[in-house]
Amino acid sequence: MISRLTLVLFIALLTPSASAADQYTIDPNHTYPSFEIDHMGYSTTRGRFNSVQGKLSLDRDAKTGSVEVIIDAASIDTGLAKLEDVLRSADYFDVKRHPTLNFRGNQFRFDDSRLSAVEGELTLLGVTHPVTLVVTRFKCGLNLLRLRQACGADASATIKRSDFGLSKGLPLVGDEVKILIQIEAVKD
Repeated sequence: MISRLTLVLFIALLTPSASAADQYTIDPNHTYPSFEIDHMGYSTTRGRFNSVQGKLSLDRDAKTGSVEVIIDAASIDTGLAKLEDVLRSADYFDVKRHPTLNFRGNQFRFDDSRLSAVEGELTLLGVTHPVTLVVTRFKCGLNLLRLRQACGADASATIKRSDFGLSKGLPLVGDEVKILIQIEAVKD
């Protein structure tokens, strides 16, 4: 028969530390990095990237965390095959030389218990600049389909593509690009 002390110690070992960061893997089926850009003043062109991976580390009690999102540049999807070929070319995303876009965030800002922003760095075409993602939705809890803990967020930022050397088509195609990321991650 197990003693009460042994049972308490066993439960303590299985219970994660309140101050330890939880580790999550980004769910590529529920994570959608997308963008919006002005097209000659007539309309807004939108697109997204269909292949993404990454990791999230989050300590909600300490209000700290880190995130890495790796986007497959060749997975760009605008709904227009010819445009996608142009965007994959050396004139734009140059996917042969720069196969990924990366965001690494290491400073999480919280308003009370809600994540409100992630400060980090975006690397595009081998050029890295600071970017702050503003978080408009944030939730962690039990994912009822997977029966595992998960976190999700909607985040956005606006960058100047010319800052990253992506200047083809200026000024006809806008310099400001709105980035939107809907992300879900499942606890490891």
